[in-house]
Amino acid sequence: MIAPPFRADHVGSLLRPPALRAARARRAAGEIADAQLAEVEDAEIEKVVWRQESIGLRVATDGEFRRYSWNTDFLANLDGAETVEVPLPLPDGRIATYRAPRIACKVGFTRHPMIGHFAFLARCSKATPKLSIPSPSMMISLLRDWRVSVSEAAYPDRDAFCRDLAAAYKSAVGAFAASGCRYLQLDDCNLAYLCDPAHCEKIRARGDDPKAMLDLFIAMTNAAIAGRPAGMVVSTHICRGNFRSTWLAQGGYEPVAEAMFNRMDVDAFFLEYDSERAGGFEPLRFVPKGKQIVLGLVTTKAEAREPKDLLKRRIDQAAKYVDIGQLCLSPQCGFASTEEGNVVAEDAQWAKLALVVETAREVWDEA
Repeated sequence: MIAPPFRADHVGSLLRPPALRAARARRAAGEIADAQLAEVEDAEIEKVVWRQESIGLRVATDGEFRRYSWNTDFLANLDGAETVEVPLPLPDGRIATYRAPRIACKVGFTRHPMIGHFAFLARCSKATPKLSIPSPSMMISLLRDWRVSVSEAAYPDRDAFCRDLAAAYKSAVGAFAASGCRYLQLDDCNLAYLCDPAHCEKIRARGDDPKAMLDLFIAMTNAAIAGRPAGMVVSTHICRGNFRSTWLAQGGYEPVAEAMFNRMDVDAFFLEYDSERAGGFEPLRFVPKGKQIVLGLVTTKAEAREPKDLLKRRIDQAAKYVDIGQLCLSPQCGFASTEEGNVVAEDAQWAKLALVVETAREVWDEA
């Protein structure tokens, strides 16, 4: 298997090393300039790329080391966007604060700092460089009413906004392709929220229809990646929440599986399967030939290393519903969806990624 996704893959974000955390704190305090922070980021990204390659991964990311979070930095740098502080309710009843994007005026794409970020990754990586950005649907995250995230003055009509956003994404995908990106991942929580009965109830209470939202999100993704160059692999990662090792949704993939697997024009799906919250493998029966499934069997939320025999058994169980040749292995999510990172140590992070590589080699004779 040469093209991505690879038998051993990973979602993207990695724990921020101490030197980077210190530099970001100093920049926030005004003690160093942007250029000095960028020097530290460059050095730490070079190190983390080498570390990924050294454990046998064929894919490398920059760990999202230049970002505050997995979604805000990309979305807030689109034309017409800004950043606001919003509450983030956690399952245990606590309320966290989160910097979220908001559309203040007409959305578009003219330039973006992540074009240069990807170019740097590509220059320092011998492995296949992967870029992860939020799915276009995440600008109307189902955690909040979309009307809160999008200015009514700019967009009184949701469909008009979605068309403009998809067009902005299409321009972004073209710009990333021009910079050499051939492995792009769209991270999506909304598809997971649509699997959760409690979230669906809240969506209906706002006057929206979960099935219509699913149709809309599929259409937005397809419009965003339409016309991508031949040879560019696009995957999507379905996430149930990962902030500081917590979660935000639960429920198996059955409510979205048939439509998602068959109508979304991506090449691969990274699916969380590290806990009972994800349900069983039965929805994989809808996966068509030609699409890859990356099983997120290794958790990033806790340090304990999964037994290799357990991972192999679970891969065999999944293979009852989809050909094993269409399967790959990864952690269920990134290790640091936000700059704070999950509640795991760096040594545990690398041990888990090494476990993914070792298991893939034993199952498929390749990583």
